[in-house]
Amino acid sequence: MWNQKCEAMPCEKLARLQFLRLKQTLEAVYQMVPYYQKIFREIGAEPGDIRSLSDLAKLPFTVKDNLRDNYPYGLFTDALNGVVRLHSSSGTTGQPTVVGYTRSDLEIWAELMARALAGAGADRSSVVHVAYGYGLFTGGLGVHYGAEKLGATVVPFSGGQTRRQVRMMKDLGSTLLACTPSYALNIAETMEEMKIDPGELQLRSGLFGAEPWSDKMRRVIEEKLHIDAFDIYGLSEVMGPGVAYECAAKCGLHIPEDHFIAEIIDPESGAILPEGSTGELVITSITKEALPVIRYRTRDITSLTREPCPCGRTHLRINKISGRTDDMLIIRGVNIFPSQVESILLDIGETEPHYQLIVDREGALDTLEIRVELTDQMFSDKVKGLEGLEKLIREEIANLLGISAAVKLVEPKTIPRSDGKAQRVIDRRKMR
Repeated sequence: MWNQKCEAMPCEKLARLQFLRLKQTLEAVYQMVPYYQKIFREIGAEPGDIRSLSDLAKLPFTVKDNLRDNYPYGLFTDALNGVVRLHSSSGTTGQPTVVGYTRSDLEIWAELMARALAGAGADRSSVVHVAYGYGLFTGGLGVHYGAEKLGATVVPFSGGQTRRQVRMMKDLGSTLLACTPSYALNIAETMEEMKIDPGELQLRSGLFGAEPWSDKMRRVIEEKLHIDAFDIYGLSEVMGPGVAYECAAKCGLHIPEDHFIAEIIDPESGAILPEGSTGELVITSITKEALPVIRYRTRDITSLTREPCPCGRTHLRINKISGRTDDMLIIRGVNIFPSQVESILLDIGETEPHYQLIVDREGALDTLEIRVELTDQMFSDKVKGLEGLEKLIREEIANLLGISAAVKLVEPKTIPRSDGKAQRVIDRRKMR
């Protein structure tokens, strides 16, 4: 552990600390954020009415549209006084969101990222190669400052120039790779093209996040790069990467409960679900100064567990994110997440882990086409063998997901690669 005193804090002490910090956060937003003042008035309450952690459920949710509607600084506690950094979303689906950090916020963020990197096996002797994007995106700088806090050596490469990334990792002796899982596959593919064996590098582990990825994808990455692959979770509205992270046990991602309170709700009704139930993750920040969020709906689907972890950390864990409520496809009444298709394809094998879901509408009927890249070996196979593979994929999709889909096997390296998040879905229904 990076910080055993906090990460292995007794649960009773942790709960008392959470409540104290929750009360301080509620007082701050009540005094300084007009939006939250209005919310408290609407429900006829004051921060003093929250007398236990369970009372948090009395407060309404915060959603991304609240940040957009109060763009740019409406949810900040004190405008720009004390804010030393700003980050922002891309705004590709509407008004961008802006998040701010005080110096204390950045110190806490670096602390939590140091915990995450230590969980992935990093220490002062590590060389951390950061291939997340730098700039307004929180990924690159989040990992960067966490690695420096840890005392590791940082290679701040950002995304792109993949062949050069491979050369630099080899030459500089990088031991940990941090990027999206889809870009890790891109790097592995580029290494093959350059005829560089993963054994020639000193990479031992990878910290991958920013998009949902399955355990089967983990095994593919580990095999291709000869590393131990760890999951990390975060979102800019709450902090950035480091909101949850895996340890060596890989039995869920620890949420630093000394800084966040987590709930699981029914995405439809908003009701709190019991431990172990799958639903939408809701996060309340309890130490963030510039932009605290109260009961923020992440849209990410997971479950919580307080079962003891072999690593000794006492903080609760979330299971790997299976998808997002806004990424879920509803096709002819069937709910589908891209990660479900990914698991089926990787189980079958004989294709590359690169795919796209093309959703369209013919008349009143939704259609789904799954485009999958063939391996070089399968691409040179006989037509009959390819037809058999297409049939097998169609049958598995129908049996496991309950929906019929067209399957199109495409040539190797024809599905677009990304330096960041992969575009798994093209929904043409939204273009009509």
